[in-house]
Amino acid sequence: MANITLKGNPVATVGELPAKGTAAPSFSLVNKDLTETSMTDFSGKRIVLNIFPSLDTPVCAASVRRFNLEASSIPDTVVLCVSADLPFAHKRFCEVEGIENVVSLSVFRSPEFGNDYGVTMIDGPLKGILSRAVVIVDDQGKVIYAEQVPEITQEPDYEAALKAMV
Repeated sequence: MANITLKGNPVATVGELPAKGTAAPSFSLVNKDLTETSMTDFSGKRIVLNIFPSLDTPVCAASVRRFNLEASSIPDTVVLCVSADLPFAHKRFCEVEGIENVVSLSVFRSPEFGNDYGVTMIDGPLKGILSRAVVIVDDQGKVIYAEQVPEITQEPDYEAALKAMV
């Protein structure tokens, strides 16, 4: 289990992120239009999983905005923004913010995603939702980068993630 913090207070996750070089766990998540979206829908592309607790927090919203800006300039790459927010919240946020370069997905039908990726928080005030992490999967389905952000109120290391993609 990963030990992270929320405003300096310890929080544990259900497990660890998938290790670099391992096969990324498959998943099926819910898109803004309530359709199922799976990892296989992006076969042959590099996948950036921007995982976070909720769009309704400033840091999570900032990560979606930043990856939206970066995503359009990275060839053969798709950015998936994943949280426990309902698809309706994802849709509202993307429309209001003009987010068009990322795919916004909800785990509300798929709690196994948080377990498979080791990101479900198992204690603390955010127990049951996802921690902040970035996992990058290459076009062959192997993990090439994984960052469990140590403090939930902190943004991910965008530069390290972008560097891992080139």
